[in-house]
Amino acid sequence: MSDSVVTTTDDLDVRLEKHRVELTGYCYRMLGSSFEAEDAVQDTMVRAWRNYEKFEGRSSLRSWLYRIATNVCLDMLSAGNKRARPVDLSDSTPLAQAALSPRADNTWLEPMPDARVLPTVADPAEAAVAKESVRLAFMAALQQLPPKQRAVLILREVLAWRATEVAELLDTSVASVNSALQRARATLAERDDKAADAAVSDPLDEEQRKLLDRYVAAFEGYDMAALTALLHEDAIMTMPPFDLWLTGHDDITGFMTTIGSACEGSRLIPVQVNGLPGFAQYKPDPDTGGFSPWAVQILEISDGGLTGFHFFLDTKRWFPLFDLPLHLEAESDEVEEGA
Repeated sequence: MSDSVVTTTDDLDVRLEKHRVELTGYCYRMLGSSFEAEDAVQDTMVRAWRNYEKFEGRSSLRSWLYRIATNVCLDMLSAGNKRARPVDLSDSTPLAQAALSPRADNTWLEPMPDARVLPTVADPAEAAVAKESVRLAFMAALQQLPPKQRAVLILREVLAWRATEVAELLDTSVASVNSALQRARATLAERDDKAADAAVSDPLDEEQRKLLDRYVAAFEGYDMAALTALLHEDAIMTMPPFDLWLTGHDDITGFMTTIGSACEGSRLIPVQVNGLPGFAQYKPDPDTGGFSPWAVQILEISDGGLTGFHFFLDTKRWFPLFDLPLHLEAESDEVEEGA
């Protein structure tokens, strides 16, 4: 059956759902927010349902859905909010001046499970591009672009649409699309990224797997000497919703043994997040004797060491998103990997 032909209500449901993951990935890149992306896709599906009778089949159902999703995202971005990382908003803070000052939720780029935004594809090169395009540094760079340039760059560079297809989707000319793409590329080229993600093998190579094993052992054992050995000298640590970020292993481990000392004795569960290795962190809960959610960690790896790790602390939002339990029993030794 053609992608543009739907004969029953049930068939339309199936056809729409087939595109949910890739549309969520597109909206997430546009909006920088996990929950806004899922809201945008749900709005897209509802609009498609209500207006399907007007769909004339001149383009594929997929193209039509992307047109709707783009309009939804552009409407949501009309307020002009640009989500960011702590490193985009201020200079790093010396440990001696460290203070935990939260900012509003809509300030921050949000983490996203790979499974919700990265559809399964057969081509390894295509899969690698998709993963790279949801990493925090690239997502932060996208946020610096005007919304329509953002859409053009994603459609052309990430999703490999032809200029003619993008022009049709945006109701503009090919020349306008090419101009927007050129300006977007120039903006990204000029960007001086303080915390660029390094390339990570997919799947992880043996050296990277061993590095992560060493990280888990060091973090769960709260062994600061072992952790220092894993960190690059200019490694960074961020903790949204707090705007504080730290540079260098001395300040990072110093923070962990002072302000962050309650994390000693934590448990880590691996997760796949933003195209990078990560962990769900549970810290000891003195009230229950078990472990309570504390953070979703995203790790950046380069040249055999950690260049950055980012702790997203709003666990009431993040852990359900990753299908993670909200409590671990103290006696539990085996825990399934998160989604």
